[in-house]
Amino acid sequence: MTNTRRAELEAAEARGMAMFDAIERAGLIAPGRSEAEVTQDIERLAEREFGVRRHWHKRLVRTGPNTVCTYYDEPPLRQIGPEDTVYLDLGPVFEEWEADIGRSYAMGGDPDKQRLIADLPRVFERVKAHYDASPDITGEVLYHFARRAAEDAGWLFGNNSAGHIVGEFPHAQRVPGQDRTQHGIKPGNAKRMRDPDDNGHERFWILEIHLVDKARIFGGFYERLL
Repeated sequence: MTNTRRAELEAAEARGMAMFDAIERAGLIAPGRSEAEVTQDIERLAEREFGVRRHWHKRLVRTGPNTVCTYYDEPPLRQIGPEDTVYLDLGPVFEEWEADIGRSYAMGGDPDKQRLIADLPRVFERVKAHYDASPDITGEVLYHFARRAAEDAGWLFGNNSAGHIVGEFPHAQRVPGQDRTQHGIKPGNAKRMRDPDDNGHERFWILEIHLVDKARIFGGFYERLL
């Protein structure tokens, strides 16, 4: 059962990564285009080429100063500038399985922005390796490790969470009064990440890396299945 669920999540993620490749081939991310335009085009491409009609969270396109913002922020919409960083945070549902994927881009030749984009998957792999080597790690401890990994690379960690559980759609219903801290890689989650859920099933996690420059002017985002 566990191996089957993991395989379904990995297959969903692979299709999501292929969707990123299709977005890039279509040239959807380009200077002069608005965040809203890119979002609409991604939605059309996802349905046309991948059969995606459901997204388990809102599709996020952030550019320029908005790349410092997190999921719940609602900054004014912007157009992509010629030297901007841009990040995409997508949550397509393939059949009954969720993917949660993030990828970032640097439009111009600014070396600091190019370095941030290159560091995102590197920091992700460092944090993932620490998780893999730490069978009893809690969400809180992994969050603080992610912050240190970002700082070691010369950046700030841009969020108060470094990820969450993922699974069949919908992976977690919001129940009034329920403490959802244990569903996140965040401060306050002292539960071991490998402990089973309330139904005795293995929990699967998305690791989110949000890097921001020290002046908080630009950032980038990367997330995948842990």
